[in-house]
Amino acid sequence: MNVARVVAVAFLAATSLVPSLLGQTDAANPKAKPRACDLGIPFDGTPASLNSITDVPGVEVGYTTLILGEGKRVVGKGPVRTGVTAILPRGKSSSEGVFAAFYSGNGNGDMTGTHWVDENGVLETPILITNTLSVGVVRDAAVEWMVKQDHSGPFWYPIVAETADVRLNDMKGQHVKREHALQALDSAHGGQIEEGNVGGGTGMNCNGFKGGTGTSSRKLPADQGGYTIGILAQCNYGSRYEVRIAGIPVGREIKGYEPCVVQAIDPPVRMGNGQPPPVCAQQTSANAPPFGEAEQGSIIVVVATDAPLTPDQLKRIAKRVSLGLGRAGAIEANGSGDIFIAFSTANPGADEGNSSPTGRAPVSTMQRLTGDRIDFLFLATIQATEEAVDNALIAADTMTGADYWRSYAIPHDQLREILRRHNRLIEH
Repeated sequence: MNVARVVAVAFLAATSLVPSLLGQTDAANPKAKPRACDLGIPFDGTPASLNSITDVPGVEVGYTTLILGEGKRVVGKGPVRTGVTAILPRGKSSSEGVFAAFYSGNGNGDMTGTHWVDENGVLETPILITNTLSVGVVRDAAVEWMVKQDHSGPFWYPIVAETADVRLNDMKGQHVKREHALQALDSAHGGQIEEGNVGGGTGMNCNGFKGGTGTSSRKLPADQGGYTIGILAQCNYGSRYEVRIAGIPVGREIKGYEPCVVQAIDPPVRMGNGQPPPVCAQQTSANAPPFGEAEQGSIIVVVATDAPLTPDQLKRIAKRVSLGLGRAGAIEANGSGDIFIAFSTANPGADEGNSSPTGRAPVSTMQRLTGDRIDFLFLATIQATEEAVDNALIAADTMTGADYWRSYAIPHDQLREILRRHNRLIEH
């Protein structure tokens, strides 16, 4: 086990269980998993070197992953399939704010701290993502961490977002504690980062398959400014019927791999359509599934860039995330929280918001990209968002969680064969 991963004892006794704390690996030795491009899935645009949000200089990401127990759900005891993701716009070495903006494609979700971002256009805190019922404890831990880091300012409004891992995780048990958020923040670093069942994305589902955390980036050529756009998505939205990869509705053609339970319990659990799920061993893979569960869940998308953008321009960037999700089949349904935040690491020191140090100059000088050059960044945001969603799907592993629910990873072999049939596969 890499020394950068902190692992606690997962099982002490049948009546005394402690979650394992799986932190982020170091940049030199991330957990190797295939990505969408490794399977030959074609994408538009040119990724930066890591194809990650951490391609934007200064951005750091950390995780805490909590996995504990199995079997029937007992609120407060488990099973636990959850975690925390932390994104630091300028890394741990800097407390300077960044220009930022947020946008809600559909608001059935939560992202704290956005009122001040919308009002003043400055983000002064890290961004954290967890599950729906753990937002409060993570927000408080972010304040504690900033105090320990001696950040400037009398107070802050931390950005904490969520998606609901209610199917696989004992979410009502509120197993995320302050130390888990602190560990995600302390473990943040640049370089390569993990995807799939990690951090806040641990127990999430995406487009009818196992989902989680995905990332991607785009690098503009020099004649377009040479800027980088990086995306990190916590993917827990969508339906199998609508998901599109490389433009193909692949979920309609994949056979088997529907959500199921390893064993039935009494009273039975129910799917979103009110019906009891099939028992996994009794599923047939002879035919592709009919129209399945309706779209549900949420997706949080963080957009980072080094382009010199002001808050009004970043709002325009954040809006383009919806177009990238549309390429992946999203409809931003009524039950979904599709909330996005974008920030720029350019213009350091231009405005610190509430965190401005005493005695600083009342007027700052900054750069701003001209409006006629922003289309290149719109397109890069759309392209990287689509790939980040696919990377979350491709990296995810099949997971069995609370009440014996099983969420299958999208089958790589079937996916490749479907895309090959539609002439949408790059053969390596």
